[in-house]
Amino acid sequence: MQPIISIKNLTKTYDGGFQALKNVSLDINRGEIFGLLGPNGAGKTTLINIVCGIVTKTSGSVTVDGFDNVGDYRQTRSRIGLVPQELPTDTFETPGNVARFSRGLFGKAENPEHVEKVLKSLSLWDKKDEKILMLSGGMKRRVLIAKALAHEPEILFLDEPTAGVDVELRHDLWDIVRSLRESGVTVILTTHYIEEAEQLADRVGVINHGEIILVEEKNRLMRELGKKQLVLQLSESLAALPAELNEYHLELSESGSELTYHYDTKQNHTGITALLAALHTAGIKFNDLNTSQTSLEEIFVGLVNQQ
Repeated sequence: MQPIISIKNLTKTYDGGFQALKNVSLDINRGEIFGLLGPNGAGKTTLINIVCGIVTKTSGSVTVDGFDNVGDYRQTRSRIGLVPQELPTDTFETPGNVARFSRGLFGKAENPEHVEKVLKSLSLWDKKDEKILMLSGGMKRRVLIAKALAHEPEILFLDEPTAGVDVELRHDLWDIVRSLRESGVTVILTTHYIEEAEQLADRVGVINHGEIILVEEKNRLMRELGKKQLVLQLSESLAALPAELNEYHLELSESGSELTYHYDTKQNHTGITALLAALHTAGIKFNDLNTSQTSLEEIFVGLVNQQ
């Protein structure tokens, strides 16, 4: 299947010599939620703005649904909805007028039914005639999404969509993103909340210093790079680990009451059975044990630090 967005050897160098993007190549599949992760200044927003036609590239190519985003600008831009980081400046307008006006900007005929559907899906219908100035920060975020969806785009870019909103609203917006994917919209999400990508994304790309350092299916990434930990709550605290346990590379907590054992999920043998036998031989007893897996955040931090 042809990717809905194809980026090839994309570079961007600003006046003054700063290279924001370095030979970036990336394909986005139709109908997926793609999480683009990276620290501040990594190049996420520059990449999005080039694809959307807001920033001029230095070299390389971008195609959207088979159309070149420079030579066929109208064709590509009409397929894209963009929700930027910044809150709206048209604060004296209303959500209803903003959605209708945005639709008209893309040459779409009036469609009150679609505008109503979008506003209702974002819980904005009862506020459609209120000044945006009077809305909460979370509702202003929803207005940005409504504005981006008004012209029925096939692709939606969400640049830090839940920045500054409370946890409850963040989860509401997650539900909205999932429903958009179910309706066939391709969603590209940049976020500082790694939990957000972990919850929503089908695939994850990591960008740092203007370079794509990894693109992988989220579940496969967590399976292959994720490590598991076995944590044992000891019956009696230890001052130090016996030498015969050194081969297991255990971590003893400061209180001496907890042991942590790391093991690789890709290996056929975790070593847990041998560890428990060694603990028994050493006379070390425990009251409880539990396992946990490395989070996407820990994997992301590890990748960036490794680079």
